[in-house]
Amino acid sequence: MKARKISVILMTAAILAGTLSMTGCGGQGAPGGSGEEVVIYSNADDEAVEAMKKTLDENGYQGKYLFQTFGTSELGGKVMAEGTNIEADMLTLSTFYIDAAQEDQNMFQPLDFDYTLLNSADQKDYCAPITSQEGTIIVNTEVMKENNLDMPASLKDLTKPEYKDLVSVTDIKSSSTAWLLIQALVSEYGEDGAKEVLSGIYENAGPHIESSGSAPLKKVRAGEVAVGFGLRQQAVADKAEGLPVDFVDPAEGNFSLTESVAVVDKGEDTNPLAQEMAECIITKGRAELQKYYPNAVYEGETTDEANSSANPKTFPEPLTLDLLEKHQELSESCK
Repeated sequence: MKARKISVILMTAAILAGTLSMTGCGGQGAPGGSGEEVVIYSNADDEAVEAMKKTLDENGYQGKYLFQTFGTSELGGKVMAEGTNIEADMLTLSTFYIDAAQEDQNMFQPLDFDYTLLNSADQKDYCAPITSQEGTIIVNTEVMKENNLDMPASLKDLTKPEYKDLVSVTDIKSSSTAWLLIQALVSEYGEDGAKEVLSGIYENAGPHIESSGSAPLKKVRAGEVAVGFGLRQQAVADKAEGLPVDFVDPAEGNFSLTESVAVVDKGEDTNPLAQEMAECIITKGRAELQKYYPNAVYEGETTDEANSSANPKTFPEPLTLDLLEKHQELSESCK
């Protein structure tokens, strides 16, 4: 990979004030392996981490792994910088980062189990998706009423003057959640049109341009803003719990990103349990993961109709680090 690209990735990682936490149970080492727990690095949300841990624990792996969580850009930068020297035995990470690391450093083992994706074009031998996450508009119904605001129908609506200082979005330099918004704008309006709309959204967001992908949802929950852009499944869960939160699938489309599991190839030092745990998460954990991330990914899965987005779309170009960098530059020009 070009030095400039690595520099951009590391700068992005440095911007993110990622939350770092280590969890896991002490206990016996891996039988027949290195005698050490499998170290799992992940950028997943809390719900996904808990679903994966529950799956592993219920299938005989309790006490045989350590989970360490990072922000997306932080972990992506770490993977690109450290390659196979990374401490982790297994990763769950945004698929576009895994693809870039494999292309640049060939750092992942082929997975030793079979699976079939609904979209065969996304099938790879070195990683398998754990979740598919969509973006959407999130609203606080009480704040909307208090401010006599009409429900937005599109992302472009968030540029209207009445939303001034009542919008919260995420900065693409620190969170991939924002990429879902920018994909929708570029796909619908082209780059020039996207710049115009995004500039208006940033103007209305003012101090509410966030570094965390979940921050807009939290501000909507708390009533600090009326409208945000975030992950659809989190808004669906809040609404189901009776919070004054609702969501609107934007006219520009619900774009999605996947996160995948991959096993780091450390040659003779590879912990054999990493492959087993990766298989366990995919073959036995998807049912649990779909409770929070309902999009069907694998052959034989279905998306619950109640949780299906109204306007699912796919960006016309492959999601690569080059494209991410391009959209980061677009975003910066709109501030």
